[in-house]
Amino acid sequence: MISETRAFPFGEDKEAKAAHYTEQMLKLTEYHKKKCDEYRRMLEAAGYDAKKVNHYRDIPFLPVGIFKELRLSSIDDDSNIKTVTSSGTSGQRRSQIILDAETRVQQQQALAAIGADFLGKKRIPMLVIDCPATIEKRDRFSARTSGILGFSIFAKKRVFALNDDMSLNMEALEGFVEKYSEGPVLIFGFTFMVWRYFVQELEKQNRMINLPQASLIHGGGWKKLISEAVSKQEFAERLKEVCGVNRVMDYYGMAEQTGSIFMECEYGHLHCSDYSAVLFRRAKDFSLCEKGEEGLIQVMSTIPKSYPGHSLLTEDIGRMLGEDDCPCGRKGVYFEVIGRAQHAEIRGCSDTFAAEH
Repeated sequence: MISETRAFPFGEDKEAKAAHYTEQMLKLTEYHKKKCDEYRRMLEAAGYDAKKVNHYRDIPFLPVGIFKELRLSSIDDDSNIKTVTSSGTSGQRRSQIILDAETRVQQQQALAAIGADFLGKKRIPMLVIDCPATIEKRDRFSARTSGILGFSIFAKKRVFALNDDMSLNMEALEGFVEKYSEGPVLIFGFTFMVWRYFVQELEKQNRMINLPQASLIHGGGWKKLISEAVSKQEFAERLKEVCGVNRVMDYYGMAEQTGSIFMECEYGHLHCSDYSAVLFRRAKDFSLCEKGEEGLIQVMSTIPKSYPGHSLLTEDIGRMLGEDDCPCGRKGVYFEVIGRAQHAEIRGCSDTFAAEH
């Protein structure tokens, strides 16, 4: 087992992580080199030499867009796989990510450890800002499906706030509030969908609900909201007005890299866990950025074993804010995502529904 489950997933400082993480990434790179012919040929073409790797930052990366072109797999038996497709605008190719049972289990274990650090270990009622049809297909599913199913591990009861036509299911919503408003609950959804189909729709209907102990976890990009001139502050304020939510947490992740999820702490910083690494590279030559310098985000994870997605260069721009010294007390790199690289393909999870409907 290449990854190990951690009770506290933000405990390693810079020096401790560098040693063991480099070893893990080297093993994983060698594993995929043996198991995936396309990946092996790419490494050979790049002149990869494991003996020259002194730090995990020296591990080669694949551009995230390659999964739109190639179906990369490192497993011999396709009998028990699930395929996750990334989001994309209508007519655009989508990434296809191959997950076997072992990789799915490790992904769930990592999410459980990371999520528990923010939500606690006790399961709580979960309100999903989406429709039930999203999770119907289990052998091939979207990033939305993956997100809902992933965060459902924290739920003792799951209720969908929307009907399949994306209208508010007021009966379900009011029933959820009546039953659970006195205690902690989790609200989960993709950013644009929370805004368009929940916040704005409640406002339009002049309705308010009261979930004062709710924690909202949302992700999938801010592109649509930025185009509507909605800031993170306005998002949080208007959400609080319609449902009383005081705790709002963004997260950064992608379908293309299983196991990498970067949660936002109470200081507004995205955090890299012990399972992951994040680097920032200059677009002109892919050299490493200095602290505070904007660059392309590279994400690394020790979890993907069914496909060579352990080191990926994304199409997102971000910058490192610090390491091992966030006021929240969590060790590791903390950072912010600024936006998409110019001319990059648009791949925001929550943009999918808006593009297709």
